[in-house]
Amino acid sequence: MNGARSKRIAIGARPPANPQAEAWIRQGDADAVQKADLYTARLTLDVTPAMRARIKVSAFTRGVTVAELLRALLEREFPEHSP
Repeated sequence: MNGARSKRIAIGARPPANPQAEAWIRQGDADAVQKADLYTARLTLDVTPAMRARIKVSAFTRGVTVAELLRALLEREFPEHSP
């Protein structure tokens, strides 16, 4: 390094943890684990960019994720106990 020393810059102490925020974060992790148990297969589908945009806008306006929107659509079209 041409005789120059590298200087370490200290980062301040970690702020105290907020127990309510920590509990909320851990709760989110539990929800993800439960979804992973339910949905273990991946389905890949090619759609046009325009169709993808329409799906994303539709999910956003309904306040759900694209995955949730598509799962509901597939459940309606292919019910588990269909005749």
